[in-house]
Amino acid sequence: MTAAGTDQLRQAIGLPHAVAMVVGTIIGASIFVQPAEITGQAPSVAGVFLVWLISGVLTLFGALACAELASIFTRTGGVYVYMKEIYGPALGFLWGWAMFWSMHSGIIAALSMIVARYLAYIIPLSDAGIKAVAIASILILSAINYIGVKQGSRLQTLFTLGKVIAVAVIILAGFILGSKLPEHFVAGSGMQAAARPADFLLALVAGLFAFGGWHMVTYSSGESVDPGRNIPKALVTGTLIVTVCYIALNAVYMYILPLTAVASSTRVAADAADALLGFGGGAIMSSLVIFSTLGSLSGIILAGPRVYYSMARDGLLFGWAGRIHPRFQTPHNSITMQAVWSSVLVLTGTYRALFTRVIYTEWIFFGLMALGLFILRRRNVAGAYRMWGYPFTPAVFVLSSLMIVANQVVSDPLESATGLALVFAGLPVYYVWVSRSRRG
Repeated sequence: MTAAGTDQLRQAIGLPHAVAMVVGTIIGASIFVQPAEITGQAPSVAGVFLVWLISGVLTLFGALACAELASIFTRTGGVYVYMKEIYGPALGFLWGWAMFWSMHSGIIAALSMIVARYLAYIIPLSDAGIKAVAIASILILSAINYIGVKQGSRLQTLFTLGKVIAVAVIILAGFILGSKLPEHFVAGSGMQAAARPADFLLALVAGLFAFGGWHMVTYSSGESVDPGRNIPKALVTGTLIVTVCYIALNAVYMYILPLTAVASSTRVAADAADALLGFGGGAIMSSLVIFSTLGSLSGIILAGPRVYYSMARDGLLFGWAGRIHPRFQTPHNSITMQAVWSSVLVLTGTYRALFTRVIYTEWIFFGLMALGLFILRRRNVAGAYRMWGYPFTPAVFVLSSLMIVANQVVSDPLESATGLALVFAGLPVYYVWVSRSRRG
C-alpha cells in the first residue's frame, strides 16, 4: 500500500537552486584534504592534473547519463526510481536499503564529524564535545529542511555561493601572494616520476570519490520546477563548475607548496594558508572547511529523505515515512528518521566501519544506472534530454564504475565481501516485506 493522503511535495527548487545543490553537495571537505592521496600516487604535476581532469570528465559522463534518466523519470527518488523502473523493485529497494543503513546516513555522520573536528581546531573540544557538535549540526540542518524545501534549498544556495566565492578568493590570493614564497612552484626531489598504472588507478579512484554526490539533485526531482529540463542542466553545469574549481585549487596548492609537502599533508589547504599568511592561516582555512562541509551536509540531508518518501509511496517502506507535513509540505517523518539514525551512528562511532565498507558498492548501482540507458534506448523510451556522446560516453562510465568496484575487491577482498553482504542483506528483507504486503 502507498502512504495515505493525496498531499504532494511542493515544487520550489528552480534551476539556480538545483545547480547550487550539485555544486554544494560535491564540494565538501575532500578537496581540502584529498589532494595528498592523489599526489602521493601520481607524483608529478602533470600526473596530478591528469587525475583531476579525468575524474571530472568521468563524473561528467555519469552526470550526463543521470541527466537523460532524470528527463525520463521526473518523479522524486532519483537513482531509486531508475533502478526500480529499469530493473525492478528489488534493485530499487536495495539502493534505498544501503542508503539508509550505511551509505547516505554514514556520510551524513562522517561529514558532521569533520565539521566538529575542524571546529575543535579553533575551539578546544573533548571527544564528547565533538560528538555533541556533530549531532547538533545534523539536527539543526534537518530542522531547517523539515520546515520547508524552499528554506532548505535557499540555505544550500547561500552555502554554495559562499564557498565558491571563498574558493575564488583562495585561487586569486594563492597566485598573487604565492609568487613571493621562496619555495614557489618547487616540485621537490623524487616527485616527478611517472606513476605506475596501478598507482594511477588508485589516484583516479580517490579523485572520483572527491566528486561524490553529483547524483543527489535527482532525489528531489518532484520538488523541482520543470525537472525534465532543469535537472539535466543543473547536473551538467554543476559538474563543470566543480571540475574547474578542483583543478584550480590543486594548481594553487602546487603553486604555493613543494609537491613533496602536498603529498605528505593531511590538511593541505590549511598548510597552504599557513605558508601564505603565517600563523593563523590554518585557523582561517579550518573555518572555510567547516563552512564548506556544512554546505555539503545540508544538501545531503535534504536529498536522502526524498528516496525514503518515494519508497514508502511505492509500498516498499512503512507508510508513515511517505507522509507529507500538512503545513510545511516536506517528508517530515523521513527527515526525522534520517536525522535520528545518523545521530546514532555518530554517537556509537559505527559510521566509519559501515561507510568505508559499503561506499564503494554505490558504484555498482551507478554502473547499472548508465547501463540502463542502453536498455531504455532499445525500448524506445526517451525524455526531453538525450545524452551527448551516446553510446561511447555511457559505456566509458560503465567501465569506470566496474574499475572502481574491481579495484576495491582486489585491494581488500575481506572488507569488500563484508560491504557486499551488508548491501545484499536487504534482499531477504525485501522478499519478506513483499510477501507480508501481499497477504495484507
